[in-house]
Amino acid sequence: MDFGGPGPVLFALHGHFGEAESGPWWPVGPGSQDPRLTVDDKEQRSVRFSVVELDGGMLAGTATLWGIDTHNRVAHIGLGLRPGFRGKGYGTDVVAVLCHYAFVVRGLRRLQIETLADNAPMLRSAERNGFVREGVLRSSAWVLGEVLDEVLLGLLAQDWEPARGR
Repeated sequence: MDFGGPGPVLFALHGHFGEAESGPWWPVGPGSQDPRLTVDDKEQRSVRFSVVELDGGMLAGTATLWGIDTHNRVAHIGLGLRPGFRGKGYGTDVVAVLCHYAFVVRGLRRLQIETLADNAPMLRSAERNGFVREGVLRSSAWVLGEVLDEVLLGLLAQDWEPARGR
């Protein structure tokens, strides 16, 4: 996987910002200044990556380190893969790279993931990288007219094993 800045191909990523976002989904058109699709080098609270397949260079999805708190040295991980790229182990690889970036490059001490309780692929990707389930946020997500639970997972820098997710 390659992680580059967002590009025009993100506009073709239909349906990606649905379950991964806390607000309702609506289409984003070309030329939009939507902050999810632009790079702001001054922004210190989030870092967005494009996930690009090494063989063929196709956009596989997006990955984000968000809610970066430099005082407490904590952040959240988010990722979304296009349907054709799911089930191939990319999620595990993306989480591993985000952990490396957060712990080694940024010097953070804790990462957190919140995901829907029925998102088995994300739960597997997180746990393969050493994340521990810390709790359930009951009825915390409104998704397509339904209230769902979310699972809270955490990983501390001292518990991280770089090659674990591979």
